[in-house]
Amino acid sequence: MSLIQEFKAFAARGNVIDMAVGIIIGAAFGKIVSSFVGDVIMPPIGLILGGVDFSDLAVTLKAAEGTTPAVVIAYGKFIQTIIDFLIISFAIFMGLKAINTLKKQQEEAAPAPAAPTKDQALLAEIRDLLKSQQEK
Repeated sequence: MSLIQEFKAFAARGNVIDMAVGIIIGAAFGKIVSSFVGDVIMPPIGLILGGVDFSDLAVTLKAAEGTTPAVVIAYGKFIQTIIDFLIISFAIFMGLKAINTLKKQQEEAAPAPAAPTKDQALLAEIRDLLKSQQEK
């Protein structure tokens, strides 16, 4: 099998396609959460803290000189990123929890295997007797 044929077989599997869709949706969800945190959550928090804009919070290590930009540690953006991460992590946790609950309900609802009929039990006994005679 050639390399191209192997790659086609790999890429055509359902798991790979599902993973690709998940990554695309995850990236879009990340953008939504970033906007939610930056545009909805952080402004009221900044207002409560005295009108602070978190995206502007930074420590200047070296001031700008001519065309050289300033060297800063932008810890406000870092705080926003941490909040993004916490929201995304919580959403993923809740989604997985819901999936696990559904799986558990399906497992509990699955019927137990039926007991063997009298004929099957008799055949199993005969099989076991024949095995024990062969072993002797």
